[in-house]
Amino acid sequence: MKSIYLAKLLMIFVGISGCFSVLFGAWLAHGGQSLPLASQERLMSALTYQFFHTLALLLCITLFTLRKQMLIIAAGMLFAVGIVAFSGSLYIKTLFDVLSVGKLAPFGGLSFALAWLLLGFAGTKMFDHKLGN
Repeated sequence: MKSIYLAKLLMIFVGISGCFSVLFGAWLAHGGQSLPLASQERLMSALTYQFFHTLALLLCITLFTLRKQMLIIAAGMLFAVGIVAFSGSLYIKTLFDVLSVGKLAPFGGLSFALAWLLLGFAGTKMFDHKLGN
């Protein structure tokens, strides 16, 4: 699959994830107040991770437009997988009481960690290029 096509799909994901983050955050602040405190805290963790990593994914797409490195697209894909696996599993576990889906959360967390590492490696390659290495 062409990397520019992947970047386009990731940008669509950013739009959807960002929109969901805002709308779900508003619901959680108002309608979600009737949920038990433990559920509210779990949902807030999922929302926080989703929002920050949606911004990180946007950074990846922006960097990719500047430097067409597959490491950056790979990092973006891992951020998207992390959002779905980590935040998505916490949402489903909490709101629909499907406990088995919670087993995906560690995989999502690992995806986030690997994405940050790939982004770091891609960044060093960008600076190496600027330094003439």
